[in-house]
Amino acid sequence: METRIAVVGIIVENKDSVGKLNTILHEYTEYIIGRMGLPYPKRQLNIITIVIDAPNDVIAALSGKLGMLPDVNIKTVYSKVSAKE
Repeated sequence: METRIAVVGIIVENKDSVGKLNTILHEYTEYIIGRMGLPYPKRQLNIITIVIDAPNDVIAALSGKLGMLPDVNIKTVYSKVSAKE
């Protein structure tokens, strides 16, 4: 199966969404290479970056689920190169 590297940038504008976000990310643990979270109290935001190595449909499903959360904004950037697993 072919996989790609993707970076998912997440901005959480309401702390009430963090629990649901973490639950979703936990479902994709096997694909997540790394995660960095930055609280930004000055603007009352949390900024999270996820790096994932997964098939396109898995990346799209994760992005879709995260994008449906209230007060959560995401953007996904894909690598151009895919690799066979």
